[in-house]
Amino acid sequence: MKILIAEDDHASRKLIYKFMSGFGECDITVDGSEAIEAFILASEEKTPYDLICLDIMMPKIDGIKVLQSIRNFEKESGINNPTKIILTTALNDSNFVHGAFEGGCDAYAAKPLNTTKLKEVLKKLKLIE
Repeated sequence: MKILIAEDDHASRKLIYKFMSGFGECDITVDGSEAIEAFILASEEKTPYDLICLDIMMPKIDGIKVLQSIRNFEKESGINNPTKIILTTALNDSNFVHGAFEGGCDAYAAKPLNTTKLKEVLKKLKLIE
């Protein structure tokens, strides 16, 4: 599995990387514009990401706008198998979570991340067995 971790917080990034690297190859970006660039480059090189762990509150471009950009790129490019996207955030607002799902995220993980629950989400998304 190829995974993109888009996270500006060092401690969260390290935790996600340590956990996710057990399931595949991980790339890291630290702001929204880098995340979009990495996603587009991987798609153009025909080595797309299977999963993106996307922080909502990031510098330059926030995670919701990154999510919209990725989904728009997939739609415009005719990608039939969209990348699974798990939004991560410390925000705990049910309206925000609902809006994120409407925007095209596949799952939502609250910080601090619980790796047991995160593993269940990966199974539910059929990324691992």
